[in-house]
This record gives sequence, C-alpha cells and structure tokens, in this order.
Amino acid sequence: MDKAIAVIPARGGSKRIPRKNIKDFHGKPLIAYSIQAALDCGMFDRVVVSTDDEEIAATAVKYGAEVPFVRPKELADDFTGTADVVNHAVEFYEKQGIVYDYVCTIYATAPFIRAEYLAKGYELLKNSDAVNAFSCASMPFPIQRTFTITEKGRAEMFHPECYATRSQDLPEAYQDAGQFYWTNRQRQKQHRDEVMFSSVSIPVVIPRYLVQDIDTPEDWQRAELMYEVIQRTHG
Repeated sequence: MDKAIAVIPARGGSKRIPRKNIKDFHGKPLIAYSIQAALDCGMFDRVVVSTDDEEIAATAVKYGAEVPFVRPKELADDFTGTADVVNHAVEFYEKQGIVYDYVCTIYATAPFIRAEYLAKGYELLKNSDAVNAFSCASMPFPIQRTFTITEKGRAEMFHPECYATRSQDLPEAYQDAGQFYWTNRQRQKQHRDEVMFSSVSIPVVIPRYLVQDIDTPEDWQRAELMYEVIQRTHG
C-alpha cells in the first residue's frame, strides 16, 4: 500500500513579518491552517513540520503535527531551498527504514488551503505517470499585455506584438498558488533535471479567491480581509 507524508517547512527567521508562521490569523496561528488541511485530507501517514524554532515546534504539535527533529542550522538560513528541507525530512525516515511513495510539501503560510484540493492533487498524481501535482490559479489578466517600467520611468511591454490583440484571443496563463506540491518519490529520481512547472507535472487549478501570497504586511492585511469575506459568503 502506498505511503504518503506531508512536510511543512517553517523556520523561525521571518524578516518582513516577524514570527509569521505562528502569528495569529483570525484566531489561530497561521501554520495551524496548513496542518489542519493536511490532517483533514486523510491521505497522509504523517504530517511533519520541519523547523529550527522551539515555539513553532510546540505550536505545530499542539495542532496535531509531528516534529520529530530540530532542523539543522545549515538548513535554516535565507538561502536554503525548500527542496533541501523536504529531502532532509524524508531522508530522516528513510534512515529508519521508512520509505514514502508520495511526498507533499505544504507551505506554512497558506490559510486558504483546502483538504479537497490536496486530495485531488494526490488522486490525479496517483492515477497518472506524472512526477508532480501542484496548486495553481489562473491569472486575472493576460500576461501578454503586461509591461515593465524602465530606468527612465517609461512603460515597456514584455510582448509588444500583443498590444492590439483582444484579451479573449490570448491564451490563458496560470500562476503557482504557493500552497502544496505533491511528488511521486520514485519517479522524481528518474527526472531529477525536470522543474516543477513542466510537462512532468499536473496543475491542480483552484479558485483565485483562495490564493494569496503572504510575504509583506500588506499581503497579510489583504489575506485577512479575503478570509473575512470567504467566511461570510462561503463558510
């Protein structure tokens, strides 16, 4: 029988929003939403939080996750990639002879994450020959019509050839929702050079109103307002 593990990276050194992972968000620490969705999903043999911080660890355990180790300092700086953190967690169990077929990286800063989409990602991946399945959402506007601001303060289109093209005639674009990333561990070993956003991955499209990065105080405020509206209208 296939075994699956959820790994939630949550280091203690957030700069722009201090203590972000355990900051109160509508009555619960932010990380609690990710833990709860993983538990409610019912697909995981383990829900593990990888952290270097004692307070985050205690909070994670309180809300039902496991914290079987303290993340090493060399994996807790500003330059460590998420993949290294997740591999460390998975290898922690492999050294004990516990092998997981499916690994799901879940971000600790995803209060809109839903168990139903986590489950959908797992089912889509399991019933395919893909390596990954990850959350995404459609872009609210055509990326072909976007522009940058030059050093002289003027506009410059990325795709000027699309200036006169009707929006409805341009192909729809999608963006990473920053919530979860399923991986088939065995297939991953056979496709080490492939990136997540490629033909080896299945995009799991979720509604745009459930997507919000939380990197700055402004993001946090927007997320709180979005959450209030969702609770009033969707429950």
